[in-house]
Amino acid sequence: MLRDVSIVVDSNTAEAIRIDKFLNDRFPSTTRSFLADAFAAKQILVNGRPVKKSEKLLPGATILIKELVEQSDRYVVPIEGELKIVYESSKIVACNKPAGMDCHPISVGEVGTLANALVARCPELSEVGDDPLMAGLLHRIDAGTSGLVVAAKDSATYEAIRKLFAERKVKKTYHAWVHGRVATAGGISGNMAHHNSFRGRMRCVFGPQPNGERLMWAETFYKPVEYRQGETLLEVTIYTGVTHQIRCQLASIGHPIVGDTLYGSPRTLRTTKHDGSTVEYFLLQSTAMALPEQTISLNSLPDFK
Repeated sequence: MLRDVSIVVDSNTAEAIRIDKFLNDRFPSTTRSFLADAFAAKQILVNGRPVKKSEKLLPGATILIKELVEQSDRYVVPIEGELKIVYESSKIVACNKPAGMDCHPISVGEVGTLANALVARCPELSEVGDDPLMAGLLHRIDAGTSGLVVAAKDSATYEAIRKLFAERKVKKTYHAWVHGRVATAGGISGNMAHHNSFRGRMRCVFGPQPNGERLMWAETFYKPVEYRQGETLLEVTIYTGVTHQIRCQLASIGHPIVGDTLYGSPRTLRTTKHDGSTVEYFLLQSTAMALPEQTISLNSLPDFK
C-alpha cells in the first residue's frame, strides 16, 4: 500500500501528461483499476486539491498520494469465522456456506467472507487460482444463496477442475422453493445478458440483439419435489454457470425464488447474524456437485426457514 507519497513533476517535462498514465508508469506495482478507485475516493491530490484521473499534469506540479492499493495488497485476510466443512481431502475442501455470507472479498482488506475463514483454516489456498481474492474457490454462489462451495488446495487440482467447468462436465444440483405450482419437470435454455437498466441484475435474452452485446448461454433443468401453500420445492440441475442463471431463468417462466425480490418475489426474507447485523436471503441452496469421479453433497435436503 502506498501512503503519503509526494512527487514533484519534473519542471523540464516537455508536455502535459494525464495523471493516471503518469502514476501507472511510475508505480507498476499498482493497476489502472486501483488508480481509478483512488481517484474516485479523492486519495490523490495535485497541488493540494483532488483531481480526476484524466487531468493533465503541468511541469512542477506536486502530487500527493494519500493512499493507493498495490497488487501485493490483493490477498484474502485469514480470519477465523463460521465454517461448516462438508468434505475435505488433500486436494479439495467443501463447505456449507450460510445464507447472507459472501463467498469471497470484492475489495482489498474485506473480511467476513467464506474465503477469509477458509484461508485461516487452509493457508495454502492463498496460493491457488487466477484471482488472489478467490483463494482457490472453484466456483461461487450469491450471498443470499446457501449451501455447497468447493475450493482446490493446489494449482494442479484447480486447473483440472476448472477445465471440467469450462467443458460443462460438472453437474451442480440446487434446491429452491419457488412461487406458484410447478406441475411437471422441465428445462429453460437461452442466452442471458447483464440488464441494461438495473445494475447487478441479469436478464433473459429473446430475439435479435444489438451488435456487441455480450451474450451468455445458460441451461437450467428442474423437477418438482414437494408442494406447500402456493409454493413448489424444485430440484434444479445446471451445467452452465452464468451469474444469477437459476434465479433469472426461473423468474422468466413465472416462478421466482421465494425471498428473491430482485427477480420478482413479493416478500423479503431476513435473518439476524451472530454479530447482530441483518442480512437478506432467499430459498435457494447449492446441495451437490458431481465431478466425473466424485460427488460431493450435503447430507440432507435443505432446512429452509
